Amino acid sequence: MSLDPLAADIRWQPGLTRVPFAAYQSEELLAQEQQRLFEGPTWNYLCLDVELPQPGSYRSTFIGTTPVVVVRDTDGTLRGFENRCAHRGALIVLDQAGHTDKGFQCVYHAWSYDLQGKLTGVAFQKGVKGAGGMPATFDRADHGPRRLRVTAYCGLVFGTFSDATPAIEDHLGAAICARIQRVMHKPVQVIARYTQALPNNWKLYVENVKDSYHASLLHLFFTTFELNRLSQKGGVIVSECGGHHVSYSMTDRAVETGQRSSADSSYRDQGLRSDQQRYRLRDPSVLQGFTEYGDGITLQILSMFPGFVLQQIQNCLAVRQVLPRDLTHTDLHWTVLGYADDTPEQREVRLKQGNLIGPAGFISMEDGAVGGFVQRGIAGAGGLQGVLEMGGADAASGEGRATETSVRGFWKAYRRQMGLPA
Repeated sequence: MSLDPLAADIRWQPGLTRVPFAAYQSEELLAQEQQRLFEGPTWNYLCLDVELPQPGSYRSTFIGTTPVVVVRDTDGTLRGFENRCAHRGALIVLDQAGHTDKGFQCVYHAWSYDLQGKLTGVAFQKGVKGAGGMPATFDRADHGPRRLRVTAYCGLVFGTFSDATPAIEDHLGAAICARIQRVMHKPVQVIARYTQALPNNWKLYVENVKDSYHASLLHLFFTTFELNRLSQKGGVIVSECGGHHVSYSMTDRAVETGQRSSADSSYRDQGLRSDQQRYRLRDPSVLQGFTEYGDGITLQILSMFPGFVLQQIQNCLAVRQVLPRDLTHTDLHWTVLGYADDTPEQREVRLKQGNLIGPAGFISMEDGAVGGFVQRGIAGAGGLQGVLEMGGADAASGEGRATETSVRGFWKAYRRQMGLPA
C-alpha cells in the first residue's frame, strides 16, 4: 500500500536515518495517521483497569483524535465504542468518568445506548399522536457508533478499531511484556492526574520519549544529581517491529546518597551545559527513595507504538497518553500511580518524587518546551530532513544509551503502518 497522493510531496529517503521535516507540518499526513495508525492495526491506551471498578463504570478518552468511551459491562467485560451518537454525531458521553446503571443517552435528541454501545432507544421513534417519527423500515440494530476491541494487560486497558490487530502479547513481544510486568506486577492506585498542553506535533514528543541520547543533556536535574548519565550502566530494548522500546539505567546508590563522590568527568570534559555542579537542593529528601524491584534499575522509560508511555523514575510511577489535537498541538495525559499496598511512608515518597514530572517537573518541564523549539525551528525547512545517525543506522537493542536506535525504531514502525518505502 503506497502513501496517498495527498502527501506525495514529502520526500522520504530510504533507510531510517533521515526524517523529512514536512512530516511534522502536513495536514494531509495527519489525517492519514488517524486512519492508518490510530485507527489501524494498533492497540491504543484507554485507561487503567482499576479506574473501572464495577459494572457501569466508564471513562471517556480518545484514540488519536477520535473520542471513545470505555465501560465495564454488567458481566465485568470491558467494552468500548466511539463517543458519537449515530443520529447527528454529537458526543454521547460528556464527562471524563462516571457510573451508570441504565446506559447512556445523547443530550441532543435523547437517543439511548446500552453499555456495549448498541442503540436501544430513539425518542418519539413512532412519532407523536400519529404524526412524524421514523419510517417503518428504521431498524435500531443498523445504527450505532463504531465499536472497539478492548483488552486488558497487567492492569492497562487498550482498544483497537481494527480486526487485524494481533493479541496484545504478540503485538508487544516478550521483551516489552516482561518490562511492563516488572512495573505493573501488582495492583495500583491513581494518586494524581493532569493534562499537559504541548505546542508541537505529536510525533516530536514520541521521538523525545524514545530518545535516550538527549535525557542527560537536556535535563539539568538528571545530570546534576546523578540520576541519569549516559556513562551509567544501562541499555535500550527495541521491539522487533521497531515501534515499542525500553530505555533503562542504574544509579550508583552510594553517589546518590552522598556516601561517595562520582569520578565521572565525561560531561565536564566536553563542557556541556548539563554539568552544573554548583546547584543544590534546599530539600534533598525528594531524592531519598527506597529499593523496590531488586534489579538495580532506577530509571525505566517504556513506550508502546503509537502513543503510550509507562515510566519508573526512582519511585515515581506514571503512565502517559500522547494524543494529537491538531497539527501543532498535542495533549499529554499523565496518570501518576502508587501500589495499592504502599505504606504511608512509601506513598509520601511517591508524591514527593512526583515533583520530577509533569508540566513544571524538575525533569519533564524541558520536554514540554523542546518540542515547541523544534516545531518553530523547522518552520521554513519543509524540504529538508532531520538526522538520526547517533549509534548507527538500524533499530536494534543494545547496551549504552548514546544512541537514537529507538527513535529509528519508531520510524521503522511508522513507515510500515503508513505504507511508505523502508
